[in-house]
Amino acid sequence: MKRIPRGIGLNLALALALFLGAGTAWGEEENGGAPGSWLSTYVGARTLGLGGAFVGAADDASSVIWNPAGLSTLVPNEVHMDAARLFEDTTIGSFGFAVPGNKLPSFGLTVLTLRSGAFEKTDEMNNPIGTFNESNTAYIFTMSRAINPRFAVGLNSKLIRQSIEDFGGGGFGFDIGAIASVTPSLKIGASALNLGGPNIKLENTKETYATQFRGGFSYTTLRGRGLIAVEADQTSGTGLSLHGGSEYWVQPMFALRVGVNDQRPSGGFSYRPAGHYQFDYGVSDHPLGIIHRIGVSYRFGGFYANAKAEPEVFSPTGENAVTNISLGSRTKSDTDNWTLTLINKTDEVVRKFGGKGIPPAHLMWDGKDENGMPLPDGTYRYQLVVHDADGREILSPTRSVEISTGGPQGTVPVIPIQP
Repeated sequence: MKRIPRGIGLNLALALALFLGAGTAWGEEENGGAPGSWLSTYVGARTLGLGGAFVGAADDASSVIWNPAGLSTLVPNEVHMDAARLFEDTTIGSFGFAVPGNKLPSFGLTVLTLRSGAFEKTDEMNNPIGTFNESNTAYIFTMSRAINPRFAVGLNSKLIRQSIEDFGGGGFGFDIGAIASVTPSLKIGASALNLGGPNIKLENTKETYATQFRGGFSYTTLRGRGLIAVEADQTSGTGLSLHGGSEYWVQPMFALRVGVNDQRPSGGFSYRPAGHYQFDYGVSDHPLGIIHRIGVSYRFGGFYANAKAEPEVFSPTGENAVTNISLGSRTKSDTDNWTLTLINKTDEVVRKFGGKGIPPAHLMWDGKDENGMPLPDGTYRYQLVVHDADGREILSPTRSVEISTGGPQGTVPVIPIQP
């Protein structure tokens, strides 16, 4: 039977404590590096900026780690990647792919990895005899089903693999979750993680991941541009931790976040250069230093709503007297109605189009308000909202169009005529 020499054991204990601490955004010194803490406290870039409060806001491919029921709220297909380089050459990252369902459940596959740098290995006399690495990988398969438009449940089946030098082991576990829309703005969520395992055995040592319960809510405000999220986590043997954060989309392409990650400040931002891509950044305090996370998402196909004005700058009194707004959508059930709203810089609705059934392929806007009066020059935001027969709401990305009736700007040089 193999034995780990004392020097290796001491280095191994130090390495595990460091890895489990470095892989999270809040301190693991309170649980001493409990089995599975790297997974139960994992946060992505966006969630890090929200202070780790996401169980009630779960609305993207990464949400399966907090609440598998959130997968049912997805509208387009989504690919999500997240990565960070942490302390002592430790790296942590994730890859997720999610497909929303209609008659079939929504499905997702997520892979999380935590890998250390090289640590020195010694013999019984503390003589260096090489290096070793420690790694953890979680494979998570998610299935989520909307019971009705306001309530959904989800299940994670996960396989965990752990390896330390020549030792390796694995185990299975399950997560369950639920999310409910109390009002169009208020959602509550709850989840239970690590039910029935995983139980991982390395050599003769068996470790069981601690069961964790999460509960919280999210509230959307400021016409959908703001989000407030609060969460409480209860982990077996380590007690209660509280998390909270807020998100505000300053512009359709840029959002800011600030949060409290179990008494540690956090923040971040997102940049969405186009309707399909989103880049996220998160930062948080940690006993070993500042943690940075970056992530990228790509959304495509699935169910969607889209509106695009062409040209984006037009003049009701000029050559381009109108702008042509192309519309398109695909809903989970039969389309019930649609609305296209145009809003000025003071958040007032200046023009609204709508109707029953599927939206038309395009419509024309002549720069006038509901009463047929010309609107002043400026930038106006617009968004398409589509409802299906089951009451689900799908929103298009918010875009801008500009009215410009002024003539060319600048000066014309005057050249005097010489006699």
